[in-house]
Amino acid sequence: MSSACLTICRNNISQLLRKPFFHDFRTILLLWVLICLIVSLTKVYNSDNNFMVFRGVWEHTLAQLPLYDAYPQEYNDINHYGPFFSLVIAPFALMPRWIGLLCWLLFLSLFLYIGVRRSDLAKFQQLFILWFCTHELLNALFMQQYNIAIVAGILLTFTMIERGKDFWGAFFIVLGTMIKLYGIVGLAFFFFSKNKVTLILSCLFWGIVMFAAPMLISSPEYVVQQYGEWYTNLIEKNADNTNVLTGNMADLSTNISLLGIVRRTTQIITYSDLWLIIPGVIAFGIPYLRISQYKNIAFHQTLLASVLMFTVLFSTGSENSTYIIAFVGVALWYCCAPWKRSRWDVALMVIVFIFSSLSPGDLFPKVIYREIIQPYALKALPVSIVWFKLCYEMYNRDYSPQRPATSLTT
Repeated sequence: MSSACLTICRNNISQLLRKPFFHDFRTILLLWVLICLIVSLTKVYNSDNNFMVFRGVWEHTLAQLPLYDAYPQEYNDINHYGPFFSLVIAPFALMPRWIGLLCWLLFLSLFLYIGVRRSDLAKFQQLFILWFCTHELLNALFMQQYNIAIVAGILLTFTMIERGKDFWGAFFIVLGTMIKLYGIVGLAFFFFSKNKVTLILSCLFWGIVMFAAPMLISSPEYVVQQYGEWYTNLIEKNADNTNVLTGNMADLSTNISLLGIVRRTTQIITYSDLWLIIPGVIAFGIPYLRISQYKNIAFHQTLLASVLMFTVLFSTGSENSTYIIAFVGVALWYCCAPWKRSRWDVALMVIVFIFSSLSPGDLFPKVIYREIIQPYALKALPVSIVWFKLCYEMYNRDYSPQRPATSLTT
């Protein structure tokens, strides 16, 4: 009887998902715009602290003030973004506060939307990614975080390199690197480039341009000094994230990663994260040895999924809002395989959505989140399982086309 009920529910859901409503990109675009409007209305003049930090990067660069000092009269927390970010945030910092916040959220969301839509993924794959990541997008928008743009930039890096447009692929690599370092993972697609020398030279060109660009609104001496202070700031932040157990246990908002799971469950702080990062890099790198699979686009796309998850799982700076990056990776893993996903894979996707996306929100039991998931960084656990499974598949599965493109409901 229960099996029959499950079958009926599955059929009903399948029929619902076949409705044109769910297959129209305008639907999800409108939904994302509405989400931005709602978030901006709830955050402005209340808890838009991150946006105020971002505005401060522009104002302090213009005034040639230290970018990595505390400014308690303006906002809480400290800026951790590079000097080039001052030019990115400038249009939004010049607007009135509420309008600037709304336009910032719209920019982030539309950037991700364009990153997915401009890809070479099939329509059903694009739709699946956009729908699957909508709730996680909401989580990131509530924090006004640039992580949304980071994943968009990585997607566009991959797309540009795949299309042989390495000059623009390099642009997005350097853009992400000069703002929040994460963009450097775009170099993982180096071996898929058909113009490797062009890619390297383009990275050098854009690196020089973006390094010097903030000097247009300040001075060379100031910018060079701020880059040095940015390096120091990131080292200190990493130490704070790693040493969360030494007296900062009340702040569990960082190091929500595979590294954080191990550190918080063992309660050991004396070891170096390199004991985990090095094996992780090796596990990540092994698929590069399967040169015979390079001809298969699905293999490339799965490596992209691995990059997006690895970036979050092996970073001590990962927060709840960072998981928009990993979630795009999870969605890519599921929909880009040239074979039909099993029921276990479907179940794993459900687990990821419930425990990694819904758990920080109001729909999830607070006692479970606060007593179990948050203290031990278990938001990262389902995504870690997906990543390990992805690695195993890339070691031994054949990624040559095996079936035609299917619908969103397959």
